[in-house]
Amino acid sequence: MKLNNEILAGLIDGSPYPIYLILGEELTVAVANAATLEAWGKDKSVLGKPFSEALPELKDQPFESLLRKVMQTGEPYRAVNDRAEFLINGKKKVSYFTFSYQPLKDEQGEIIGVVCYATDVTGLVESAAELTESYHMLELSELRFRNLIQQAPFAMCVISVSDLIVTDLNESYLELVGKTRAQLEGFRIWDAVPEAADTYGPIMQQVIASNRTFSAKEAAVPVVKDGVRELIYVDFTYEPVVDLSGEVTAVMVLGIDVSEKVNIRRATEEMEERIRLAVDAGDIGTYEYRFDTDDFVTTERFNEIVGLSGSITREDLINQYHPDDRKLSAQALQTAKAAGRIFYEARLFQQGSPMKWVRFQAKVYYGSDGNPTRTLGTAIDITQYKALQQQKDDFISIASHELKTPITSLKAALQLLSKMKEQINPVLFPKLLDQAMRNMAKITALVDDLLDMSKLSQAQIELKKASFHIGNMLENSCCLIQDSAQDKLQLKGDLELMVHADEHRIEQVIVNLVNNAIKYAPDSAQILVDVKNEGDVVKVTVEDFGPGIAPERLSQLFDRYYRADASGKQVSGLGLGLYISAEIIKRHGGEIGVESIEGQGSRFWFTLPLS
Repeated sequence: MKLNNEILAGLIDGSPYPIYLILGEELTVAVANAATLEAWGKDKSVLGKPFSEALPELKDQPFESLLRKVMQTGEPYRAVNDRAEFLINGKKKVSYFTFSYQPLKDEQGEIIGVVCYATDVTGLVESAAELTESYHMLELSELRFRNLIQQAPFAMCVISVSDLIVTDLNESYLELVGKTRAQLEGFRIWDAVPEAADTYGPIMQQVIASNRTFSAKEAAVPVVKDGVRELIYVDFTYEPVVDLSGEVTAVMVLGIDVSEKVNIRRATEEMEERIRLAVDAGDIGTYEYRFDTDDFVTTERFNEIVGLSGSITREDLINQYHPDDRKLSAQALQTAKAAGRIFYEARLFQQGSPMKWVRFQAKVYYGSDGNPTRTLGTAIDITQYKALQQQKDDFISIASHELKTPITSLKAALQLLSKMKEQINPVLFPKLLDQAMRNMAKITALVDDLLDMSKLSQAQIELKKASFHIGNMLENSCCLIQDSAQDKLQLKGDLELMVHADEHRIEQVIVNLVNNAIKYAPDSAQILVDVKNEGDVVKVTVEDFGPGIAPERLSQLFDRYYRADASGKQVSGLGLGLYISAEIIKRHGGEIGVESIEGQGSRFWFTLPLS
């Protein structure tokens, strides 16, 4: 099931209750549904205008300042039966609204606007005022009062203070609480509707004791209709009725069922959350699962992640799991019923594609009876994350081995040197010293790679750029290559070019590329280092004529910890050299790449800006 902004817009515009959206410091009217425009007596031309310009007649009324306060503080504002004066067709019209201003925040939590949900209670307020006045006027007949109650377009009930007996009520009230007249009229109110007594009994007693009106907006009221307990939402007022002496003799209950409005708003908020997840985080799939019907509703992105299409079931999804992971979903679902959250990671198979890892997270929603009704959750492809974790684990193992070998050899050489400190063996001493120096150089190189990787990860490598002669730099680099391989090296091309870069870091890249060619192509008769002028950049290529690299490995060569040899031979190094080289070139604004044909050799290249 695809959810989009059109559905959301349709829900808002089709709502019978005023809903509008104010954005920005200028309080621009961004959205106003048909019910809002009707209440304002305006048309769509007000959209896009500042609030003060759209409704100039409200200038001396508190609404603009209230909107700004919500924008500034982030605190919602609610009002019950609030008065507003509009100018409609040149005439002043007084209306009453029960409304709330809710701050609207972006993904970073910054307040960008205010959403208003309102109910036009003009009829309710005017009727309540009329009824209260009528009840106070003794000259009005009881029959007229009863008729007024019966004809009221909202739920109404009169309760005697002395014994809390229901003395009068209308059909709307009976429909609201799910009772018949025979079950209510003439009975104590809390005996007739005991499900609401615990919450609303004390409130009614407070109204009687204080002689003050009590009003509530979207109050949750438990009712039993046809033997089934359910929760409805009501805007209601408890109005004390007094006699000529000022004593409270009755309580008038006036109410409007706003369950539909509340459910629409909540559905809208949930859709907004789901749409925001799907639109703003395109790599996250969302889904909804209902416990009672086993319905499983997913977004298109969710289906892409799990390798399915169309309308799918939970069983379809579980069949994609690795056999060892299929129990995870059921276990998570059972745990979620109590914990309220779902979290697990599973391996999924897709036909013709490699296995992938997917992380599932969800929140459980409960019904009025406390039982779980549905889950709303997300799916994220974490295959790359898992691969990186595995690479890091492999790296730790490799690093331990790579450091242990030269350290062990260095230790052995130093121990032997220590034993002959009293009497130096002129034959063995230089060999042991050379062994110690070689192993110290290996350890230093490994530590340098680790330090460079750490600096690159934290963006701490500083480039000391200057103009230098590229031919001289290449000749200096060759001196750092092991003596046995220097005869293979051949420099050619535009060696007189000047480049603007960090000479030490570029030398590091050259040495790494040449050493890799020596390491992975030991039988190559020669290694070519070619320099070409390509307009505003210089291109440097290191080419060997060894076994080459398999095509499927080329895209991974510059990844951190990756080592290219697949022949089964043991090769030294941490798998960081090409990653560090690539990062150095990127920080120079250049490019780096590789071309290779199996059985013919490899060409590693990079570009740098010319001076």
